[in-house]
Amino acid sequence: MSRRALTLLVAGFLVLALGVTGALMQVPYVVLSPGPTENTIGDVDKKPVIAITGRQTYPTQGALNLVTVAYQGGPSSRIDLMTALRGWLDPSTAVVPEETIFPKTRTAEEVEEENTVEMVNSQDNATAAALSELKIPYRSVVSVVSVEKGKPADGKMQKDDEIDAVDGKPVTDVDMVSEAVRAHKPGDDVTFTITRGTQKQDIRLTTTKSPEGRTMVGVKMQAKYKFPFKVDISVGDVGGPSAGLMFSLGIVDKLTPGPLTGGKAIAGSGTITPEGQVGAIGGIAQKMVGAKQAGATVFLTPADNCDEALQAAPEGLRLVKADTLHGSIQALDALRSGKGEIPACTAG
Repeated sequence: MSRRALTLLVAGFLVLALGVTGALMQVPYVVLSPGPTENTIGDVDKKPVIAITGRQTYPTQGALNLVTVAYQGGPSSRIDLMTALRGWLDPSTAVVPEETIFPKTRTAEEVEEENTVEMVNSQDNATAAALSELKIPYRSVVSVVSVEKGKPADGKMQKDDEIDAVDGKPVTDVDMVSEAVRAHKPGDDVTFTITRGTQKQDIRLTTTKSPEGRTMVGVKMQAKYKFPFKVDISVGDVGGPSAGLMFSLGIVDKLTPGPLTGGKAIAGSGTITPEGQVGAIGGIAQKMVGAKQAGATVFLTPADNCDEALQAAPEGLRLVKADTLHGSIQALDALRSGKGEIPACTAG
């Protein structure tokens, strides 16, 4: 065999070896890609995404699509190097460090549980925001979702306990409870006034320090509302808070005469507060691609995401800036009627 042939053979073997190694080598990255969309005024598996009972509803048209991000990877199922390289070359995906999605201070199971809690909270917040927009009264309480084993609340507080006060001061939302606990130093005592079933009681806990250094008692909470009628939201295996705006719009659309969309396919994303404030979300580039693929021509974009969205928006997708639920409804009214101002994302 000639020297040249031998060199080519060795080089080919090395390339093959590197390729095999790359295909098998696991890397601590996560690939984000466009996920499924769901029409909040439509059905999934022959079941309404939003079902309202105990209140008059009205027919709808078009689509109010929530958009999602799918991911590959994570501590329990790491991707290989070749998958990461393909992701870096695909403009519709993003490759991010694993700890961006799965912080080292939490397990994958804890992250999934947190996403589930955030989704439940976003659904409740969305209903509260919609009812606030429509001037329909409701009541708010703070409910215990779960108690962490080995933490101060373990064995003393239970799932579905309603937290009425902390250190004697009434609380009406999750942030108020968190702020009241963090006002203490680790090792301080804190007193919770709770309702369990029909009974009120005081529970004293000694606080401890979280891995991030914050004062904590080991209780996961969510805002729980007492609404005058029932709103059920079903979206399957979707987590996180970023569908809040689209849930709110879907509820408003079903509770008011005439379609908000004018029969068009509208998509969007954004967290929502009970007061109707729209907040920023992650993965907007992938979500816009998913929206476009689902046939949307308009994308409701949180104001804080506008700069990023302008750089990645697919051709033909109109970006409408969303600051509040009320403003988003006004923008849809203007789109439908052709009258009025439509707030656009601008670089800034």
